Amino acid sequence: MARFIYEAKKGPQDVIKGVLVADNKAAAVQKMAQMGYYVISLDEENVLSVTAQEGMSSIFTRITLKDTADFTRQLSDLLESGITIVKTLDILYNQTQNKKFKVVIMDVRDFCVGGSPLSDALARHPKVFANLYVSMVRSGETGGALEKILKRLSDFSEKQLEIQTKIRTALAYPILMSVVGLATIIVLMTFVIPKMMVMFADLGQALPLPTQILLAISTVVKNYWWALIGLIFVIGAFLAKVYTTPEGRLSIDSVKLKAPLFGQLMMKVEIARFARTLATLLENGVPILESLRVTSETIDNAVIKLEVEKVYDAVREGSSLASGFFNSSVIPPAVVNMIAIGEEAGRLERSLFKVAEGYDRESDEAVKIMMSLLEPILILTLGVVVGFIVISMLLPIFEINFMMK
Repeated sequence: MARFIYEAKKGPQDVIKGVLVADNKAAAVQKMAQMGYYVISLDEENVLSVTAQEGMSSIFTRITLKDTADFTRQLSDLLESGITIVKTLDILYNQTQNKKFKVVIMDVRDFCVGGSPLSDALARHPKVFANLYVSMVRSGETGGALEKILKRLSDFSEKQLEIQTKIRTALAYPILMSVVGLATIIVLMTFVIPKMMVMFADLGQALPLPTQILLAISTVVKNYWWALIGLIFVIGAFLAKVYTTPEGRLSIDSVKLKAPLFGQLMMKVEIARFARTLATLLENGVPILESLRVTSETIDNAVIKLEVEKVYDAVREGSSLASGFFNSSVIPPAVVNMIAIGEEAGRLERSLFKVAEGYDRESDEAVKIMMSLLEPILILTLGVVVGFIVISMLLPIFEINFMMK
């Protein structure tokens, strides 16, 4: 497929410009003739310039979940009001502030002008529109309920955005406290303590053990800070390299699920996402196997993803969804029971939505519990470290005063 920039007459005084997608120039002329346009000029677009434009915009901007959620909501509302897809995409292109997203919207619009379905145009941008998104749009086009599907997709995206915002909000304060506390400790270790060390050396007095330990740590931090940073970088690079392998990612994600406080929160968020995604796909007529495949791709944790892939294999061989999860060491029995009840009653989607709602509530409670425990633990830890530094610095002074008396 190639993109062609055209200028054409739609009427005696109506000259329009745009971009058309076609296999070649002859096919582009034929398409324009079918649309009732008289071609004035038609030139193939420079692919390198488009790629460069998208690449330059990606350096400074990125497409967030909020961008796609707003796009989906507006797309649904405009299509529901009777506006054509191409006109709707033109409106959204003009409304969007994100330059990188504008490039994506224009590309989608051009492919729709060329006669391609919206789902195929969206599938050209897998980093922006996931398989779940494309599969639901395709099912909406097939069933003639695109506006309804887009509305559900916008609800789904906004719910995901809400969960993401809750987690970020919960972690913002502890991260800020950690950064400030770490900066304070570094200043004490690299600037304050070395100056006091000179004073203690001039006294020629044996220092208390805590002060000796503190001075040794301060010397290492001041003289070998570059080695410490290098070590942190090497460890980070090693873990990142390990995480790219299936076995390494499985091991690290398994540790994440077992981590205090965060493990249970991750588990609840992932189960809620799995249940809501699967329920949304099934409700919109996507077959169970395709729904499980798409759902597995939306799961971040490799351990839970592996469980869903095992269930996919079991269902493909004729097993029920609940039976596939029966021996799972990750999915709680309560979730399996809800799935079994839903299958027996022929209301699997409703049961899955209830599971998602239940685990959303539990994740909210987990965030509150985590915050109520994390803040005092963090404050206590920083207090102990700073307290040790202060006491170690004051002990020699106290000893001097005691000896003078």
